[in-house]
Amino acid sequence: MKNAPAVTIHYCSQCNWLLRAGWMAQELLNTFGDDLASVTLMPGTGGVYQISVDGVMIWDRKIDGGFPDAAQLKQRLRDHSFPDRSLGHSDGKKARH
Repeated sequence: MKNAPAVTIHYCSQCNWLLRAGWMAQELLNTFGDDLASVTLMPGTGGVYQISVDGVMIWDRKIDGGFPDAAQLKQRLRDHSFPDRSLGHSDGKKARH
């Protein structure tokens, strides 16, 4: 798809966060499906857990204080790449920026 966003999930393999990263990738693909160019899992070390879209960081475990839940991450991806899209019940009490 032309201009579709590419998501990268950079996770710490030493911390055994592959399952968490894989689950998050599945959640994003389930919600955004064909609207994404790719979701890439990138192993790393040192406690890294960062999610970026086209090189723009939308979640960093060390800055954001832990791991996102699926709804938080979907909202951040939506806000960055699909601002007019509704997420249905996940938008319930979402604060608009």
